[in-house]
Amino acid sequence: MARDSLDARLEAQIPHLRRYAHALVRDRDAADDLVQDCLTQALARWYQRRAEAELRPWLFAILRNLYISSYRTRARRGTQVELDPASDPGQPADQERALVARDALGTLDLLPEEQKSLLLLVGVEELSYAEVARILDIPVGTVMSRLSRARQRLRALLDGEAMPYLRRVK
Repeated sequence: MARDSLDARLEAQIPHLRRYAHALVRDRDAADDLVQDCLTQALARWYQRRAEAELRPWLFAILRNLYISSYRTRARRGTQVELDPASDPGQPADQERALVARDALGTLDLLPEEQKSLLLLVGVEELSYAEVARILDIPVGTVMSRLSRARQRLRALLDGEAMPYLRRVK
């Protein structure tokens, strides 16, 4: 494959990768770094890509694996707290839609990473169940059942319902 063709194919996927990365990390700079790491790894391991495999699911699998690695590293290091919370300028009152979206994304963070990834890949990136199954390396039926549970759990959290698995047993 010619280098120009490869560059064009990768470049066409960057907006999708950035959107998915931003949904995962919710920070533009961190998302851009994640996409850059993904593309670097894809180019370095281009020879490992199966010829019949589609480029987009392969790139999403790389990006997700990089995110999980960094997520585990952050979990081992603990959470970072901003020193000056007053530096946040806040949202203008007329941006209710942005606030609702932010709340939904915040609620999405309450889900386990596995469910969060499924919802983002299917709901935001509009990948097919078969593509998601290839990315996550699980059967299509498993994608459908996990997605159903993830949607149910997200819906319950957004409605403010206490989920049975979140209640303490006395």
